Amino acid sequence: MASSVVSSGALVVLEELNSSSPQFQNGASLRVTGKLLDYTVETAVAVIADGNATLKIDTKHLKINYRVGSIYQFIGELFFESENQPILKARVGRNVDGMDLNLYRQSLRLLKEFQAEQTHNYRFN
Repeated sequence: MASSVVSSGALVVLEELNSSSPQFQNGASLRVTGKLLDYTVETAVAVIADGNATLKIDTKHLKINYRVGSIYQFIGELFFESENQPILKARVGRNVDGMDLNLYRQSLRLLKEFQAEQTHNYRFN
């Protein structure tokens, strides 16, 4: 029996997700967090924002009650509707109201610094 491996989703801050980002590629598995700006029931497409960045989220496989202004976290794969127009096809989503986004971004920055340091130390030991 063949097994399929599902990636946990790389932690990404929306403002870092741009054409120069290594995660900005078709099929990349990502975990994103942001405030819900818009949700269209007919298409099941949500738009989240964090800072000055936004991202469309395809939510057709999720059963969540969406509230504009609430904070959500999604895990899914990034695809492109047209050139450089990404949409995350979400397989997991949850409301994370109460999360301090500034503290969350700070913890991600520290995590990335720690991982980079560990990778550097591993290479030279």
